Amino acid sequence: MNLMQFITRLIKTQSEFEEVIIVKVLFVRHGKDDDRYRGGWSNLDLIPEGVEQAKKLASYLKANNHDYNITQIISSDLPRTMSTSNLISVELGLPVQKEIRLREINNGDLAGMLNDTALERYPGLFFSSLKMDEAYPNGESPNDFYVRIKTWLEEFIVKYRNANGNILVVTHGGVINIIYHLVKGIEWKNKGHTFKADNCSVHILNMDTMKFEIENRTEFLTL
Repeated sequence: MNLMQFITRLIKTQSEFEEVIIVKVLFVRHGKDDDRYRGGWSNLDLIPEGVEQAKKLASYLKANNHDYNITQIISSDLPRTMSTSNLISVELGLPVQKEIRLREINNGDLAGMLNDTALERYPGLFFSSLKMDEAYPNGESPNDFYVRIKTWLEEFIVKYRNANGNILVVTHGGVINIIYHLVKGIEWKNKGHTFKADNCSVHILNMDTMKFEIENRTEFLTL
């Protein structure tokens, strides 16, 4: 069952007399980290440039929260996402709910490894070089990653579709890319098309129409 079929079935189970509440989800990618290292489940944090990006994002969200009406923050629990979330949390006065399933792909032994070291120890091993059912050493396969995000999104929709206010989700580029494919009904593969998700970009999903209203908004970072 694809995501839209899932949503259609969900809507049919709701009472026709139930009040319709339109909830929007603001997906945000974390600030810039050190690209000399492999990411994935790395415990490395934001670099100074990434901290500044996150501060600008936080200020932007606070200044525009009369429009965005963010009432909850949910975040991947990795350091680079939590640092981004915590800066936003201070500005919006909202706690951060940690969600481990929002992590990037588990790249196992390569997590946080210097690129040069990874090239030496695992020559030719990249996310795009894996078969869909081939896992990183002590990590996930692309298919494992996809199923994890798809399952999370379906459960999230059931739980929050009629939430009181909009929800900010701070996560990773790979996660946002899978969500775009699910929402748009496009088959996802690790060697396929990638939707752009810059550091600290904002992507707004309307959970009533299940369409993205805003994609990769970043203009506030240059102000």
